[in-house]
Amino acid sequence: EVQLVESGGGLVQAGRSLRLSCAVSGLRFDDYAIAWFRQAPGKEREGVSCITSAGISPYYADSVKGRFTISRDKAKNTVYLQMNTLKPEDTAVYYCNVVTFWGQGTQVTVSS
Repeated sequence: EVQLVESGGGLVQAGRSLRLSCAVSGLRFDDYAIAWFRQAPGKEREGVSCITSAGISPYYADSVKGRFTISRDKAKNTVYLQMNTLKPEDTAVYYCNVVTFWGQGTQVTVSS
């Protein structure tokens, strides 16, 4: 059974940082690209960042470029999203995605 478990969300003030984690099990971690999406209240889910199976050439949405960094740890089967200089508009539920599998999401709330 494939499982993706996100953690690391919370309530922070604007300008602070958070690091999200996505622990992946039930598939060959090294074989897949892994992505982070987010969904704010009343908005559609949007892609935030993606990292290839090799861990190179990461993608970032324009809205987070220069502030967020995605990485993957093969030894821990975990993908991270380091989020710096957070803004109120980053408030959303953040989801981890591998092919058709999704985690349950972790809430990030940024206060102004």
